[in-house]
Amino acid sequence: MLWIGLVVSHRDLPAFISAHSRSQRGRSNVTPAIFSNDSRLLNIIQIVQAEDPNQLIRASALRVLSSIRVTIIVPIMMLAIREAASDMSPYVRKTAAHAIPKLYSLDPDQKDQLIEVIEKLLADKTTLVAGSVVMAFEEVCPERIDLIHKNYRKLCNLLIDVEEWGQVVIINMLTRYARTQFLNPNANESLLEEGTEKAFYGSDEDEGKEEKVEAAALVAKRKPYVMDPDHRLLLRNTKPLLQSRNAAVVMAVAQLYFHLAPKAEVGVIAKALVRLMRSHSEVQYVVLQNVATMSIKRRGMFEPYLKSFYIRSTDPTQIKVLKLEVLTNLANETNISTILREFQTYIKSMDKDFVAATIQAIGRCATSIGEVRDTCLNGLVQLLSNRDELVVAESVVVIKKLLQMQPERHSDIIKHMAKLTDNIQVPMARASILWLIGEYCEHIPKIAPDVLRKMAKSFTNEEDIVKLQVLNLAAKLYLTNSKQTKLLTQYVLNLAKYDQNYDIRDRARFIRQLIVPTDKSGALSKYAKKLFLALKPAPVLESPFKDRDHFQLGSLSHLLNAKAGGYQELPDWPEVAPDPSVRNVEVPEWTKCSSREKRKEKKVEKPFYSDSEGESGPTESADSDSDTGSGTGSGSEESGSESGSEESEGESESDKEEEEEKHKRKSKSRAKKSTQESEGSEPSSEDERKKPPKGKGPKAASDSESEEEEEEEESSSESSESESEGESESDTDTRMKQKTCASKPPPRQPKKETEMSLLDLDDFEPTPSPQVTPVNNFVSSSLVTDLEGLSLSDSALSPAAVSPASGPVKSYELLHRITGEGLSVSYCFSRQPFSHDPHMVSVQMQFTNNGDTEARNLRIQEPKLQSGMRIAEFPEIDVLPPGETVTMVMGIDFSDSTQAANFQLCTHTRKFFLTIQPPVGELMMPVFMTENEFKKEQGQLTGMNEITEKLTLGETCQGDAAIVQRVTSTASLSRVPCGSEMKCRFAGKTVTSGSLVLVTIVTREQLVAQLTVNCEKMLIGTMLVKDILQALSQ
Repeated sequence: MLWIGLVVSHRDLPAFISAHSRSQRGRSNVTPAIFSNDSRLLNIIQIVQAEDPNQLIRASALRVLSSIRVTIIVPIMMLAIREAASDMSPYVRKTAAHAIPKLYSLDPDQKDQLIEVIEKLLADKTTLVAGSVVMAFEEVCPERIDLIHKNYRKLCNLLIDVEEWGQVVIINMLTRYARTQFLNPNANESLLEEGTEKAFYGSDEDEGKEEKVEAAALVAKRKPYVMDPDHRLLLRNTKPLLQSRNAAVVMAVAQLYFHLAPKAEVGVIAKALVRLMRSHSEVQYVVLQNVATMSIKRRGMFEPYLKSFYIRSTDPTQIKVLKLEVLTNLANETNISTILREFQTYIKSMDKDFVAATIQAIGRCATSIGEVRDTCLNGLVQLLSNRDELVVAESVVVIKKLLQMQPERHSDIIKHMAKLTDNIQVPMARASILWLIGEYCEHIPKIAPDVLRKMAKSFTNEEDIVKLQVLNLAAKLYLTNSKQTKLLTQYVLNLAKYDQNYDIRDRARFIRQLIVPTDKSGALSKYAKKLFLALKPAPVLESPFKDRDHFQLGSLSHLLNAKAGGYQELPDWPEVAPDPSVRNVEVPEWTKCSSREKRKEKKVEKPFYSDSEGESGPTESADSDSDTGSGTGSGSEESGSESGSEESEGESESDKEEEEEKHKRKSKSRAKKSTQESEGSEPSSEDERKKPPKGKGPKAASDSESEEEEEEEESSSESSESESEGESESDTDTRMKQKTCASKPPPRQPKKETEMSLLDLDDFEPTPSPQVTPVNNFVSSSLVTDLEGLSLSDSALSPAAVSPASGPVKSYELLHRITGEGLSVSYCFSRQPFSHDPHMVSVQMQFTNNGDTEARNLRIQEPKLQSGMRIAEFPEIDVLPPGETVTMVMGIDFSDSTQAANFQLCTHTRKFFLTIQPPVGELMMPVFMTENEFKKEQGQLTGMNEITEKLTLGETCQGDAAIVQRVTSTASLSRVPCGSEMKCRFAGKTVTSGSLVLVTIVTREQLVAQLTVNCEKMLIGTMLVKDILQALSQ
């Protein structure tokens, strides 16, 4: 009776408590049950009224209240959640978000009120609340996408700072949100793929061609895809989380990229998923389930990590089977030989389930790659003599499926399998053999009746699946060879007529009426041969993970391959992009600040978590672009021009009005540069000149032209300031700036040529000319004097120190004159860009004819390359007279690996098998950068991308010149100018992928040194460390 008080208004709670207490004093004869209920009521009301200054106590009170599963206190719980959602403490607001799903499960009718609280909490800007309120949103109202619109960009930007549990929840929610709000970035590719699939499975080639043309026409009609800036924002802000220590976060980002990213960008998740496979077996199981699904559609993504899926003897069986699945999905013409060698080893395992799965994997490889079908079939036939019955049985089942593709070529195998019926006792294997014999009885007319005779003897003792195949075999032999098998067939049918299994009895009656014509038999008996002996299509061995991608990756439903409770379907991409303006957030008037505060915020405000340069999204404005472009620079430049910038700020603020804020910022940046020039800070100006232009389009051009004008000016700082101010007043936009620069008198010609050569040094790109000018020619005498004026060290840098390769180029023998019957071939890595493809290593080959007869038609044939490698052959040499020497250049793309390139060198009479294996140092090309750029890039390549080793320098390797000579002869790197005598820095990038390679050598006393290599590709970094250690220790 006292629970009525629970529904009173929160305003009447104090009066209710006092009245309730007075009533309790005068009642001494209450029963224990009533008293107990009253105590609970008072405790609940005291919990609601808890206003302790400690946030932990307030949160605990709400947590306890929301855990009481009593429907009658729902109004009090709702009141407490509303109050906690407005609490000053983010921890209490987080607890309020946790309480929302509890209240919703207790009383779903409160949904509308709870949505109001969720909407309020979604606007919260603290990272502590974000994950919890998104979880509440997913539990209560996942269909209310409109609540996310205004908070989408905020959630994307907060994602990096949210706790790991919240990151997983937000990423999964944003995945579904993006599927409803953005267009499919791979729509055109999917249209083309559908056209090719229809053509492949279609029966008519003309129809297939027409469908291809229609698909291509649809693609042409569609507008070119332009990614929404908010779509790009989501991809860019989730990418750093691939390095998270939490496997669930990495898996969530991986599924987001798989479902949302363009096909060309999905590959970044492969490395992160392979890293997770070093974790516990439970994590491996989930990751491999998802990798197996991804590898069906995106096979090339995991091909570089093929060896990571090799099976260890310590792996559990379920992990082994999943790795087998991935290996089978990744199999193609280039790596199938390696995979089959692995499978041969796996067959010897003691784990019988794993062996059976391996045999099935061999069968799948044979069906998908026709070139190895005969090899696989022969290998499986050899397994038929295995002592283990399970291995033989599984081999029989797989051979049966393979033989259906080309039965006429393998009658010997069918005969061999017919002899196994005496030994194999596994029912599935016996049934498979009988089906094969019955299906292809015309190829073995003498053996098939004898097999039926043996099976008739043991019919009553066979398993049901074997009995059904015996009946089928009898029917087929009766139709094709009734003279020999008529009595046997009747005997088998009589045995089956009284069998205990009704399926077998029914099958016997059906076959008897069908194949034995009687007066009562119907019209079907005429078509008995067509029914039993019809051509049957070969089975398609597909992956069990083929259709799992309709479930969201990483979900429980995907793991179970069945829809789990609470699973939300992944929406389809919209045909037309919804209005993107719904995500725009209006800025209130009170947030706008004065010009001075705004300018200060512009200077201070930089993204804390920024991607690499050049990846700024299209949402950034041109103003912020220009600010960041003018604000970035080396540390020495900022320190050297600090006072000058302050003076120019004072003058510009005194001269310009408040409404010309945009012009004033531009004049400040120009005045800063001009003041810096007049104060004579040579190092900073040199750094500025050496830096490549970071702007885009006309902005970069105008910046470089203004720098040329400033270098010509030799007047005082006051005149340069006034000139820059005059320019900034007329500089209203980028086009006006270009016109102003164009109207200036052209600078002196010799000086302009020198500056252009400096810029070319920084932005050095290999030109497609076959003969490349050495880098030393670019380094003019004026550059050397400028470098000497830097006073970075006692010994000035010489042009040789800047050269990427100092020392003789090492030559290797490819074909000895004795082996080549008078023809000798040597090669060297010229370290020059290959003319036809800059991603190939240039290999210079020298052919010498030491014999008495001329060699003709020298050419390359049948290159055998690993996956990802390419080769560009040299033109055929028609005639090489005796005693003559010819030099040719060929290009090889080693795909950033030291694997050998194998090919045949053919003459008019002979073929020679040759191999070129590159040292790791020849897989890179020099990169020219300043010291500050080097430090910046090195700071981004830390952790696993950094390798440090200590070494003792050789006696002949003392001084900078010796170290530079040894390092540059070992690897194609360029030296980076350094301000310390004890340090030598070198920079380069890999030829194929362009991954940076940074080398630092710090010398200490007594010939002790420290070598540090920073490289994104860890394998290349490790090998390079070994080579440089060996070179410096000699």
